Amino acid sequence: MSTQEDNIAWMDATAQAELVQKGEISPIELLEGAIERAEQLNPEINAIINPLYDLAREASKDLPDGPFRGVPFLMKDIGAELAGVKMEEGSRFMRGYVSPEDSELTARFKRAGLNIMGKTNTPEFGINAATEPVVWGPTRNPWNTDSSSGGSSGGSAAAVAAHIVPMASGTDEGGSIRVPSSYCALFGLKPSRGRNPVGPDFSDEWDGISCSHVLTRSVRDSAAILDITAGKEPGSPYSSVPPTRPFLEELNQPGEKYRIAFTLRDAYGLEIHQDCRQAVMETVSLLKELGHQVDEVNPEYNDKEAVLSLVIVMASHVAAKLERIKHEFKRPVNTKTIEEQNLVLGIVGKKLNVIDFIKARQSWREIGSAMDGLLKSYDMLLTPTLGRPPVKIGATAPGLQDRLSMKLVNSPIGTALFSNRKMGQNIVSQLIDSVVGPQIPLTAVANITGLPAMSVPLFWTGDGLPIGVQFIGRFCDESTLFRLASQLEKARPWFDKKPQVC
Repeated sequence: MSTQEDNIAWMDATAQAELVQKGEISPIELLEGAIERAEQLNPEINAIINPLYDLAREASKDLPDGPFRGVPFLMKDIGAELAGVKMEEGSRFMRGYVSPEDSELTARFKRAGLNIMGKTNTPEFGINAATEPVVWGPTRNPWNTDSSSGGSSGGSAAAVAAHIVPMASGTDEGGSIRVPSSYCALFGLKPSRGRNPVGPDFSDEWDGISCSHVLTRSVRDSAAILDITAGKEPGSPYSSVPPTRPFLEELNQPGEKYRIAFTLRDAYGLEIHQDCRQAVMETVSLLKELGHQVDEVNPEYNDKEAVLSLVIVMASHVAAKLERIKHEFKRPVNTKTIEEQNLVLGIVGKKLNVIDFIKARQSWREIGSAMDGLLKSYDMLLTPTLGRPPVKIGATAPGLQDRLSMKLVNSPIGTALFSNRKMGQNIVSQLIDSVVGPQIPLTAVANITGLPAMSVPLFWTGDGLPIGVQFIGRFCDESTLFRLASQLEKARPWFDKKPQVC
């Protein structure tokens, strides 16, 4: 790779686009550099599972004159469809499915001038905090290839962290942008509910907890692309309040002083890892140095109730999805086509009744009320993004006991056992523990409430693994989050830190 290509790889999307606008480089030259990096690095990290290099080469001849014209871009293989291209959602069942049209978000990415050069790896249906689908295998963390890249936008995170592209798309259902951002030292913003389009096929995915955006290395890239993609989506049941000015302009505002709450309490009965606690406490010290008021609080929502309610709603939607695709694709739904953990989720969803579902949704309102009360006194809440440092590849895979339980649930005997309400609740709890235990994601509250949240890469462990901290803001107040993120980026720069695979 030439010195010029190496310099370009180190730039964010905004800087790359400026080179194109000035005529210092052409879109095809930018693309070929990204393809070269992908071919060199992807075998080590397994981030790109569907290269679209020829499609991107053709597109580079006539890209829209948007602010990111010519910038190479990758799309997560779920959540946003690309016409004429496979979207298999990390599932053996979905092999060969081709999107008939562009999703609204895809159309907005294209109007921005982004040149889509491939699809990235994701766990099956995006349902895991680690990207290790059976069909494609694990995506590895560029900071340490023995470690997970997180999930479910782990393929996008790894590609951006390795500097293959400066920006890639992600979806966030329970932390799927913020978790891999924390693992891979990226800036990851989950917008407010209704801020970005998620349809037409995902408009009401998981009762509104799902949203879409990008993973970036710089704050300004995230703000600038949100200015382009944000806005009411035709037919969507959700909408957001427009910002008073472009998000990108927020980064140039005078440094405001905020009231920031933070918490380090145990989550789901599990203690937060010392490295994650230290990441928050160092952030607290930095915030105080910058002149912000920071107070420790004990939020009134219940972590276990939040995750249990989330899993109940997810299970209901998984059951509906499996039923729909079974009839649509005329394929059997079994352990040869669907990963066992998702089959169990589907069985759980089938066995739940309307009362279970309504109670779960009611608990969301209670959690929302608790967060609203907290954010009347504070501008945002600071937490660890995760309660553990990046886990090893395979750490979230079901253990022997989990697999035996899954086989039991998938059997006729299990179906009978599940009719016992207490047994059913134990199975749901075990499903939660199998993922929560290794990682302790602290991100679900923002999805349940629809609040904007961001993971900011401010800490590295003694082993050189990144750990992000999370800020949850008021509804439709991404502007305040962006302003604070800009302050933190200047005070504690992360952009020039270099992973092992880069």
